[in-house]
Amino acid sequence: MTEQTYCDRLVQDMPFLTGLGRLSEQQVDRIILQLNRYYPQILSNKDAEKFRNPKVSLRVRLCDLLGHLQRSGERDCQEFYRALYIHAQPLHSCLPSRHTLQNSDCTELDSGTAGRELSDRGPVAFLTCLGLAAGLALLVYCCPPDPKVLPGARRVLGFSPVIVDRHVSRFLLTFLTDDLGGL
Repeated sequence: MTEQTYCDRLVQDMPFLTGLGRLSEQQVDRIILQLNRYYPQILSNKDAEKFRNPKVSLRVRLCDLLGHLQRSGERDCQEFYRALYIHAQPLHSCLPSRHTLQNSDCTELDSGTAGRELSDRGPVAFLTCLGLAAGLALLVYCCPPDPKVLPGARRVLGFSPVIVDRHVSRFLLTFLTDDLGGL
């Protein structure tokens, strides 16, 4: 199956987008203004005025806009979807073409899979990392200053791996010997 282009998606989504009550006048105006301001090569001032004419019904203006974008090309259709996402995100997530893409074999990665892969370690791993980070922060800030290091240099080198390594290794070795002694 070939990958669906933005123009193909726009053809598929056009009946949905032009349905009664889908997009408000304000949302359509924002989309038109974004395409006109950020991409004047997509919508000229004259085109933007035509598509924002309040004397013409919203549905007719939206149909004309979508037809204009389809004739203009792939990049223009892509920018329309970007503007739609910015100004009408709930509607964007309900588009028929998005459901087709999510259910087809050409999708590369299920968006939920990546989230589960990152969070399958559980709360214990998170608390362990948080505790380690908090412990390291306490060691750096609470340990007495080293008399061998100049006070000004200590501020500059406060997060230096050499200083952190020296302090951390002292405490980690203490905990390690305590844990091994109990075996």
